[in-house]
Amino acid sequence: MNRKIRVAVLALAGATFAGVASLATPGFAQDRPGPGGSTVEVSNQGQEVYEQICQACHMADAKGGGEPGAMIPALAGNKNLADKDYPIIVVMKGRGGMPWFNGVLTKEQIAAVITYVRGHFNDYHDPVSVADIDRIVATNPPVPECNTCGH
Repeated sequence: MNRKIRVAVLALAGATFAGVASLATPGFAQDRPGPGGSTVEVSNQGQEVYEQICQACHMADAKGGGEPGAMIPALAGNKNLADKDYPIIVVMKGRGGMPWFNGVLTKEQIAAVITYVRGHFNDYHDPVSVADIDRIVATNPPVPECNTCGH
């Protein structure tokens, strides 16, 4: 990816993060009707998070895109998402060009958006719960915040 495009993508990502500050505030998840229990399968919160954050890179149809060598992975039809632990690790820790969302989104929001992507763009309908995230975090601690660069 050439430098100008990379700068534009980073600027878009920064604007996206700034635009979702209300999503990341602690009370947001509690202000929405919950699904009951520990699953998020009936919550529309996952779709909201996807549309406000994820689709900026992964596109509205979740088919990703970009130029060769700098492709944004498709989430639609992605067999890696069959194992719900995989997207939890990627969202919590980041991978490649994808930033981590630990500390940006609540665990409830992360569970909701992964459940949404796995069920809406794929045929994986077992919901991701906060307990799943806690289990993964216990064995794969997320990246701590960087005090040097402000991330």
